[in-house]
Amino acid sequence: MTQANTLLQQAESQCHIRGVRFTPIRRRVLELIAENGGGLKAYDLLDKLSTEHAAARPPTVYRALEFLIDQGLVHRIESLNAYVACACPEHAHGFQLLICRQCGYVEELHLDEISEQLVALAQRQGFKIERQTIELQGLCQRCRATS
Repeated sequence: MTQANTLLQQAESQCHIRGVRFTPIRRRVLELIAENGGGLKAYDLLDKLSTEHAAARPPTVYRALEFLIDQGLVHRIESLNAYVACACPEHAHGFQLLICRQCGYVEELHLDEISEQLVALAQRQGFKIERQTIELQGLCQRCRATS
């Protein structure tokens, strides 16, 4: 079973447990993102979807992405304005993203202690964090080896 299939099964299960609809469009958007391996932009998703669904329009894609983000199934890569499948969707957590600037590879880290320290620091400043995005850009091992 591929990683994309595993993520889709986890997503179906989570949506069922939460009582939210995992529509065919939402499923296909997640599948496209999961199969990509790196960040995928909304208009790239739209291009792929429009070949399969003639009625696919930007609002369709953005609504699906919003749902997938809300459910913790997809992360938005702020610096690239792209989306990547969550590697661990069954677990609510802080995350960090390693992003290769050369090949676009994205890896998700789960260093909860970093997220907890940032939340504690913000609370001491009287600030309530609503969303946390930590992106680390550089070169992956493969790209470093070929440079």
